[in-house]
Amino acid sequence: MTASLCLKATRSFLNPLPFSRSLSPPKPRHLSLPKTHFATVTMSSSSPVVEHIVLFKVKPDTDPSKVNSMVNGLNSLTSLDLTLHLTAGPLLRTRSSPFAFTHLLHSRYKSKDDLAAYSAHPGHVSVVKESVLPICDDIMAVDWVAEGLTGPPGLSAGSAIRVTFLKLKEGLGEAEKGEVLEVIKGIKGKFGEVGQISAGENFSPARAKGYSIASVAVFKGASEMEAVDSKEELAKMEKDKVREYLESVIVLDYVVPSPQSASL
Repeated sequence: MTASLCLKATRSFLNPLPFSRSLSPPKPRHLSLPKTHFATVTMSSSSPVVEHIVLFKVKPDTDPSKVNSMVNGLNSLTSLDLTLHLTAGPLLRTRSSPFAFTHLLHSRYKSKDDLAAYSAHPGHVSVVKESVLPICDDIMAVDWVAEGLTGPPGLSAGSAIRVTFLKLKEGLGEAEKGEVLEVIKGIKGKFGEVGQISAGENFSPARAKGYSIASVAVFKGASEMEAVDSKEELAKMEKDKVREYLESVIVLDYVVPSPQSASL
């Protein structure tokens, strides 16, 4: 990667959205063990949550110690006190994707301003420049506002998530987008294994490779997530409702690691 391309990639990754107000002085960065849940905060239907998903493709043959350094550095960002939840680690599996991503970061925020502050924080900038960009040859990020989520925003170690990104066909209107979102949000009522469903329209298109609809389905564990796959007929019925609107789909599975195994 040339110097100019590296600088462009850095700016793109570090700036998920514009923000007009000035930030208060950043808090000192304190490294700590990764936190996987925040029991003192509970989401309600009146409190939307900003979702932030970043996908990384680590370069082949990268020294494992450098990969561990990247994952540990990303998980240490929970100490910035801007996140409701943050976890980072290797993907469990890729179910559908034209891109060969290897790792994922999932975090949640109270507002777009908090996400912007996290992105601009010197601690975050340092991790990205020193540990992420040198070993990754592709990065994708999607941000959306999730309405109507309930329960704690943090996910405990062992929880599983299925991340889905949809690239819609050109020319679709708001009605079709709304139909797609309603089908996704209705999944929780049709699959009892789903503990939480978050869905919305991406508001950071510059970094999303054209994918405009995103969702996260949360499960108690990997076995519950895999149980959904056994209900093939029901899953097909739901997919058929929106298939005609889709150009491309990314589906990835991830299990929240324990602090001791987050770097593996």
